[in-house]
Amino acid sequence: MNDLIFVVEDTDEDVEAIERAISRSHPRLRPEFFRSGAEVLARLAEPGPVRPWLMLLDLNMPGESGIDVLRRARADRTLDDLTIVVFSSSEDQAETDACNAAGADSYIFKPLNFSLFQSVLSQTLDYWRSRPRSGNVARMVVPPPGESSAQT
Repeated sequence: MNDLIFVVEDTDEDVEAIERAISRSHPRLRPEFFRSGAEVLARLAEPGPVRPWLMLLDLNMPGESGIDVLRRARADRTLDDLTIVVFSSSEDQAETDACNAAGADSYIFKPLNFSLFQSVLSQTLDYWRSRPRSGNVARMVVPPPGESSAQT
């Protein structure tokens, strides 16, 4: 498995937090950052020998939303082996359900506390790194602190 991951995030603070967290917990990973859904979809459409094994996808972005990116990526059969983790601050159950229905492998709530943020992100990367995507995997939802988790 290669070390390339795509991170789709439009908020400067979250980009910095993700970059710091990955560099501390997984320094061998090579995150490539995108500020919009259109940017990452264009990059995914490019031919090339090295594809990311995972995409961290923000849900609420201007222009093409995370759910739009998710639907388009899942419609592309060449991306069947790409693990897509929605990493969002939204606690809306309807959005979580929509992401799962659209093919998200995980829906992870972004904690505000950096230590918890780093821990959740590290555990998410470890979990999916050890489970290559086959196109038919269990979905995992990590709720905000204080709520129970659900798996489908």
